Amino acid sequence: MPNSKQTLITDTVIQIFRTNGQLLHWGDGLTGQFDLTSARWQMLGALIFSGHPMTAPQMANSMGVTRQGALKQLNLLEAESLVEKHPNPMNKRSPLYRLTDEGEARYHQIQNRWYTHLEDIEHAFSATDLHTTLMVLEKLKDLHETPPG
Repeated sequence: MPNSKQTLITDTVIQIFRTNGQLLHWGDGLTGQFDLTSARWQMLGALIFSGHPMTAPQMANSMGVTRQGALKQLNLLEAESLVEKHPNPMNKRSPLYRLTDEGEARYHQIQNRWYTHLEDIEHAFSATDLHTTLMVLEKLKDLHETPPG
């Protein structure tokens, strides 16, 4: 029988799953106005945040998705001319992806809408609440880096 702390951890993890699903659904609505999805926005963001070309596995790792999932989105972004593939001198089988000018412009359009949304919701949180949330999420992530075996 779980104790109260274990129940709170379980409830927190369940809420993270629910929140993730809701944020992806909401993000699809935001990005749909720009002919993208949350998943593709995430890949564009990985490239923006890194500041340099990345491989699909690097992007997957940085955004917490599978390599196959990242590659699927990158192929779609490449077909839309939002990213381009380049040879990787370190690994011939894993190309480097970089944003095109159009990809960067599209990302910034979405970010501008995101910042407008932030202005609408920031009053709902205290800085202390947000710092605590980030600390708890980071600890949960760290405690689950290795799958059970």
